[in-house]
Order: sequence, then C-alpha cells, then structure tokens
Amino acid sequence: MSDEINNKDKTTRREFIHIATTTVGAVGAGCVALPLVTQMNPDASVKALAKVEVDISNIQKGNEVTVMWRGKPIFIRRRTDKEVSTARQVSLKDLKDPQKDEDRVKKGKDEWLVMVGVCTHLGCVPLKQQGEYGGWFCPCHGSHYDISGRIRKGPAPVNMEVPNYEFVSDSKLIIG
Repeated sequence: MSDEINNKDKTTRREFIHIATTTVGAVGAGCVALPLVTQMNPDASVKALAKVEVDISNIQKGNEVTVMWRGKPIFIRRRTDKEVSTARQVSLKDLKDPQKDEDRVKKGKDEWLVMVGVCTHLGCVPLKQQGEYGGWFCPCHGSHYDISGRIRKGPAPVNMEVPNYEFVSDSKLIIG
C-alpha cells in the first residue's frame, strides 16, 4: 500500500513540473512577443494624419478645394446641379470602369464629390476643370476624367479613388 502512495506522489510531482515548465515557457514567449508586436503599431505622427477635418462652408457651387490627407491630395468639389445632372446621364457602357455617379457620393449630398486627386495610371496629379469631359485631365499621359472622377479616355485603368469620409455637419467634413 505504501508503494501505491509513493507512485501517486511521484506522478503528481511530475505533472506539477510539466505544468510549471509549460507555464513559465508561455509567459516567457509572451514577454518576448509583446515588444515585437507593439513596435509594429503606428506612431503618434501617423495616427495624427489618419483623419482630417475640413471646413466646407466657404466652397461655392462650381468650385473645388484641395486638402492633403496621408500625403495625398484630396479633391473636394461642390458640383453645380448641371454638373450632377450631366454625370448622371452618362451611360455605363461608355465608361472604362463602370460606376454610377450615385455610388461615388454620399446619399443626400449629391453636389459634394470627394476623391483622392491622383491619376490611377502612374500617380500624377490631374489638372482640374480640364480635358474633354469637364472634369480632370492628367497631362503626363493623357487620361481624361469626367465631373464624377470616372476615367473616360486615356491609359488610366480605373476611376479616381473615393476615400472614406463623412459629413459631421453641413459645414464640416471628416476624411479618414
């Protein structure tokens, strides 16, 4: 009977040593991994650029402003009713990258077009209110965009990108 008790104690000690060793190893691995993962997080300067607030109260219909966000120009255009109407009349068959105008603006804010002002061909900055379609023209390689920022002619493969944005009031817009 005493042999059974000693075997039972030895088994318990062995299990304890395995559990203790595994626990110490897991805690040690966590202590090593935490600084490696933490250093991959963006620093404060990057987080500060994550969002930008824009006062849009002074932008008149038919005008546009350019702001910088994450090192890229953002075109904010307040389109006229005629420009909105013209953009909506374009047949999707005529577009290289078919996308409705309604899908490029926020519902109820049809006059406001917000997009990354970079040509989708090689990253140039297109000139505003130029080109054959009354929108933007990239003189580097001849890409023409319409008043909705959709590619109509030239080597650019897709429409200009629409970033994440929201209206926080009638006079303020947050990009990012």
